Amino acid sequence: MSAAAQPLTLILIPAAAVAAPLLADRLLRWIAVPTVVFEIVLGVLIGPDVLGWAHVDGLVDALSQFGLAMLMFLAGYEIDFAKLRGGPLKRAGTAWLVSVAVGLGVGALVNRDPLDGAFAGLVLTTTALGTILPILRDSGELPTPFGSLVMATGAVGEFGPIIAIAALLSGNSPARTAVILGAFAVITTLAVFGARRPRPAWTTRLIERTLRTSGQFAIRAVILVLAAMVAAALWLDLDMLLGAFVAGIVSRLLLAGVRQAEEEVIEAKLEGIGFGFLVPVFFVVSGMNFDLDALLDDPGTLLLVPVFLLLFLAVRGLPAALLAPAGLGLRDRAALALYGATALPLVVVITTIEVDAGHLPSSTAAALVGAGMLSVLVFPLAAQRVRGGARPPVAADADQPRVRAESW
Repeated sequence: MSAAAQPLTLILIPAAAVAAPLLADRLLRWIAVPTVVFEIVLGVLIGPDVLGWAHVDGLVDALSQFGLAMLMFLAGYEIDFAKLRGGPLKRAGTAWLVSVAVGLGVGALVNRDPLDGAFAGLVLTTTALGTILPILRDSGELPTPFGSLVMATGAVGEFGPIIAIAALLSGNSPARTAVILGAFAVITTLAVFGARRPRPAWTTRLIERTLRTSGQFAIRAVILVLAAMVAAALWLDLDMLLGAFVAGIVSRLLLAGVRQAEEEVIEAKLEGIGFGFLVPVFFVVSGMNFDLDALLDDPGTLLLVPVFLLLFLAVRGLPAALLAPAGLGLRDRAALALYGATALPLVVVITTIEVDAGHLPSSTAAALVGAGMLSVLVFPLAAQRVRGGARPPVAADADQPRVRAESW
């Protein structure tokens, strides 16, 4: 990259992030398009394969990785296991196991090598919880029973493949992998235990006293938890996504005893850091990294994109819809399937590992990532249309406590 290109890139990425919600707002009168759709499309537009105005260097890539970590952190933070425990989580877990079985079968059909087939099958079992989370939040679906189902489906579809990545793609022996996962489980258990312990009174006073000052003790403590869990995952040769996801769960427990008013302020600040800065960088850079030339140069590869898109829906979305609660309507089942089949971050992660290891041609990886991007562009929008469009969030009454969504 030339010296002049780097400053331009640093301007164009936040400019794309600003333009995305503006475009989404302008189109809202006709159709509700998720903001992440525009972030990815604008990334492709300014990236090397179209206009060539912006390029990814070490700094931009680092910011993108921070954005991915923050995306996974917020996904873990949003999960309320008290709300998902029981029916939603069990059904989502069963549906994911069915997806794994079907995905491995599809992988075995398309690739005779067992390990390569497992890689291909694993890609089809992912759900982009971090991607659909802001869409559910913006449409007002998050606190509803349907939102709980989608969250459970997304949580298992994100957490399960991350564990599978550690088990299958690390290159370690099964015994070493078991030891590593066991060590991380111990670290996670200790972190959860520490987060659930009653805090000294001085910590609560410090959180309240610094919440609107330069001290920001609560935010700094949460960032420390995120850094520590990501570092623990990397130290154990696991993917950082696992550490970031667990850090969100631990941070939610850590802040459970904070008064509601302070908790809402803390959440708003974390969302500001994530959705206002780091997360849009990840999605814009994902668009910039998309290998459009690899798709357009080979018509056969281009034809794989709709095939993989349908496989996402059949392998991941269909089991989630079929194993949904009996009382769920047909429209909601279809929407659940579409949300469950939305995939991108882990598709990028897994295909990158496969290409680097020589298990997957770069053209096929581009087709998979293209299908993942298309799923983000199409499936959430289709899900909202199936359910009757986006619902704006209902403003909370200051005199009434927040009501947790009931569980199926």
